Amino acid sequence: MPLESNARIAKELARRGYNAEREAVTLLASAADSTAVLDAAVERAPDDALRITADHVRAAVDAGDGGSRSAARSGGGSEGVSRSEGAVDPTPVSTPESRGEAGESPVETEGSAGHPVGGSTGEPADRVPADDGTDAADDEPADTPDRDPNHRSLEVGNDMTGRSTGTGEYADFVRTFRDRYERLSKILRGRVNHRPAEAIANMPGGSDAAMIGLVNDVRSTKSGHWLIELEDTTGTFPALVMKDKGLADVVDEILMDECVAVEGTLADDSGILFADSLHFPDVPRTHQPGAADRHVQAALISDVHVGSDEFMADAWHSFTDWLHSPEAEPVEYLLLAGDMVEGVGVYPNQDEELDIVDIYDQYESFSEHLKEVPADTEIVMIPGNHDAVRLAEPQPGFNDEIRDIMDVHDAQIVSNPATVSVEGVDVLMYHGVSLDEVIAELPEEKASYDEPHKAMYQLLKKRHVAPQFGGHTRVAPEERDYLVIENVPDVFHTGHVHKLGWGKYHNVLAVNSGCWQAQTDFQKSVNINPDSGYAPILDLDTLQMTVRKFA
Repeated sequence: MPLESNARIAKELARRGYNAEREAVTLLASAADSTAVLDAAVERAPDDALRITADHVRAAVDAGDGGSRSAARSGGGSEGVSRSEGAVDPTPVSTPESRGEAGESPVETEGSAGHPVGGSTGEPADRVPADDGTDAADDEPADTPDRDPNHRSLEVGNDMTGRSTGTGEYADFVRTFRDRYERLSKILRGRVNHRPAEAIANMPGGSDAAMIGLVNDVRSTKSGHWLIELEDTTGTFPALVMKDKGLADVVDEILMDECVAVEGTLADDSGILFADSLHFPDVPRTHQPGAADRHVQAALISDVHVGSDEFMADAWHSFTDWLHSPEAEPVEYLLLAGDMVEGVGVYPNQDEELDIVDIYDQYESFSEHLKEVPADTEIVMIPGNHDAVRLAEPQPGFNDEIRDIMDVHDAQIVSNPATVSVEGVDVLMYHGVSLDEVIAELPEEKASYDEPHKAMYQLLKKRHVAPQFGGHTRVAPEERDYLVIENVPDVFHTGHVHKLGWGKYHNVLAVNSGCWQAQTDFQKSVNINPDSGYAPILDLDTLQMTVRKFA
C-alpha cells in the first residue's frame, strides 16, 4: 500500500521502531516513491538512532534512492501530501470561552460556546468570536513558527514521583490534613479576622468572631437551617447558617473536608457561631494569566484508552496526520491528562471489552501510536485511574518498566496532579477522578457531566483538586498534600469523564478534553455518551482555544 499520508508514514516508521521529525515525514510524503525513500532513510540511519531526521531523508534522496530531490531541497511541499482515505478534515468546531448559554452564564464565565455536547452529526458548530470581536481560528500568526527547540521553555512543578512518604498509618493522614489546613487557611487569613476554635470557645457571648477550619460535618436541622462543624488544629466548633441569611447557594457547594472560613456572631452562651458569611479559598478575580512571547500552541488531550475494543484508532491517525500538516506547525506541545491505556480490571467485566488483554502489551501499543506524533513535539503525560499506577491520589508517574516501553518519544511522565509551566503559561494537569464526586454531591446547575468545566470551577474555588476524603476518590497520605492548588494556574486541564467542556473562571481557562474511545457497553449501562475524537488546541500567546474534531 503506498504511503501517501503523513499518518501512514509515521505509522510505518513506528512499526520499524522509529519516530520522526515533522520535516522528515513531510519530505517522505512529498517523495515520488515514499516507500523506497523511507527504506533507504531507515537503512542509512545509525544503529543507535531512535528517530528519523530530515537529514536522513535528504541523504537517501541525494544518493538516488528514490523520491523528489527538488522537494527535499526545498523542505517539502505541502501540496504533495494527501490524506489517507477516510480521514476526517479537522475543521475547528469552535473558538470558545465557555459552553454556557449567553445571558445565562454564571458570573465566573465569559462569553458563550456553540459546540453541542455529545452531538452525533459530526458537523462543525458555529464559531464563537474571540474577546476582541475577531474569530480566533482565522487569526494568522504574525511570524511563521520555526519550531526551534531553543525557543521552548517547559518546567514541571508539584511532581511527587519518587517522593512518596506515606505508610498508611494514622499519623500520615494527620500530617496530610494538617498541611492542607495550614496552606489553605493561609489564603483565607487575609480575608477574615480568624481565631482558633479553642480561643472562640473562650470568647464572651455576643462577640463577633471568625473561624477557618476543615469541614468536619454539615447537616440540615429540623427547622431548615444548616449546622456546619469546623475543625482546626486546636479543636472543633459549630456554626449555624440560618435559612433566612441568603447563604443557601453557598452551603449547597460545601463538601466534606474542604477548608472554609465562617464569619458571624457568637450565641449568648458562646456555644455556637451564627454565620453571617462563608468564604472559600477561591481564585482571586484579579488573577492575570501569563502568556508566551511568541505564537506557539499546545494540544490538550486525555483518555486515549489504547487496548479497548472501542479505541478510535482512525481518529487518532487523523489527529497525528494533522499534526504533521503545515496548519499544525505551531503545535509544539502535547499535554496528555491520563488514561493512556484501557487497563485491566478497572470495572466489572472489563475483560469482555478489551482488544489487548495484557497491560504491558497495551502500553507497547500506545507507544507505537505515540510515535506517530512529530518527534520534535514536547510531550507531558500524567497517569489516570486506568493506568498502571496506584489508584490513590496523588498518583506517581509510571515505574521504570513502563517508562522504558515509551522511551522513544522521550515524553515527560509526571505525577497526577502536576503543574506544567509552558513558555510562561502555568497549566495544572489533573486526571479528574474527583469530578465524579463533585458532580454527585452538588446541584446539577453547579456541576454536571454535560458541563464538566463547571465542576472544575468548584475545584478552583476550593483550591483543591480532591477535597472530599473517604468517598470514591482515594487519597494517599503524604507529608505534603499535593492535591492543594496553592498557586493559581492559568489553565486547568482535566479528563476522566469523557465529556468535552471549557470555560473561564476568574481568568483561569478550565478545559476537560473529552476522549479517544467510543461508547463502551459499560458506559451505556451508566448512561454516559462520550465526546470522542476532539483535540482542544490552545494558543499559548493569547490563551484562545480552538477545538478540533477528528472523528
